[in-house]
Amino acid sequence: MTEEELFPLDPEKVYYSMDPLTLETPEGPVTMKVGAWLNADPVRIHQMIVKEKVMQVDNYEVLTPLVSKLRRADPEYYRRFMGLNLMIDYPGYGTGVVARIPYENDPVGFYKWWRKGKHEDKVYLSLLYRIKLFEKVSMMDPRMILKKDLKTIQ
Repeated sequence: MTEEELFPLDPEKVYYSMDPLTLETPEGPVTMKVGAWLNADPVRIHQMIVKEKVMQVDNYEVLTPLVSKLRRADPEYYRRFMGLNLMIDYPGYGTGVVARIPYENDPVGFYKWWRKGKHEDKVYLSLLYRIKLFEKVSMMDPRMILKKDLKTIQ
């Protein structure tokens, strides 16, 4: 590709890893294959797909490797994006389990593990999910819930 060739984002196109794409960078427009962008700026590409919904990609060829790269490139962004879909080591499960399972099936146990067991850094819960959890725990086992969490739901 020559420097003159630009491949602006086409919201109607489904992108594959070998497709060229030109994005604006601090150094000016840069053209790379989508697969190379996954390595160069995985968070930006992910936001374009998931948050801004301006880019469509092939799930198998682009999205799956992108999610894997996010985990290494920006663990905090990955944790926030995954939320309750994150695999965790949770007592009573031999191998990792999706956080949503104990969150929904054992709210008191999950609360104890997450809040009192100091695992807040392992699973990100949005305010909505925290409130739902605090409400369930306060109904099921009112002595278990911390005062600061009780204030959140009052």
